[in-house]
Amino acid sequence: MRTGVTSWLWRMVLFVWALTVLLPLFWIFYQSLKTNQEFFADIWAFPEHLKWSNYEKAWTRLGIGQSVINTLYYVGLSLLISLFVSTVNAYAFTRIQWKLRSLLWSVIMISLFLPGINILVSQYTLMRAMDLTDSLNGLVLLAGLPVGAFELLLLGSFMRSLPKELDESAFIDGATLFQVFRKIILPLSMPGIVTIGIFKFVGLYNDFLGPFILISDPAKYPISVNMYNANAMMEFKADWVTLLAGLVITIIPTVIVYVLFQRRIIEGATMGGVKG
Repeated sequence: MRTGVTSWLWRMVLFVWALTVLLPLFWIFYQSLKTNQEFFADIWAFPEHLKWSNYEKAWTRLGIGQSVINTLYYVGLSLLISLFVSTVNAYAFTRIQWKLRSLLWSVIMISLFLPGINILVSQYTLMRAMDLTDSLNGLVLLAGLPVGAFELLLLGSFMRSLPKELDESAFIDGATLFQVFRKIILPLSMPGIVTIGIFKFVGLYNDFLGPFILISDPAKYPISVNMYNANAMMEFKADWVTLLAGLVITIIPTVIVYVLFQRRIIEGATMGGVKG
């Protein structure tokens, strides 16, 4: 009886997932292959002829190509800096004894309950004072250098779970603090680093408010801001099929990351929760 109920629940979950995730994605995809006339005639009908040229127009006319390059630069460099800063800080907070460590850790954890929008004014003022507004490098510094409480919390749970005897044995053998971090702690914490890297990638890729406020040059727009700008243009030029083609292009990277790393996300989050 219990097995039958469980099987029924799983079927319901799969049905809801298909209805709320797969169906909208499929609808967007086949709408992007229509002409505008077909789109306005019937939004549910399938296209008579596949218009792959919509994707070429989205890449060039909507500036998706340039925004993809901007996003890869911004997200890639920010991700590398952020992972390095987060990993070093997590190591310092969890494996090294120093004064005020517990107090600072508590203060950082409190920031989890504070809305990020509260710091936008101070961030913009700082970037303007450093002459880094309307600059992708400014976005990289703004996204990469701050230490996120979530990253510290997850990485901290990994590093705390590692036996202290590993550090002590390495110190007895003459290893320095940096060598212990690089040769022991870093490799063993790799599942957590990959996990926060995936979450960070998705967050940076979809970030809109920060780039929207700091970037004013359309040639420097990341994908999120460029798609917002393209959507606003539809008020004057209703080329919705090209816009939907651009939307499909922007979805592809996150879908690829999800397909490739979904098991790593689950394993990393579960392992961190159990060990912490």
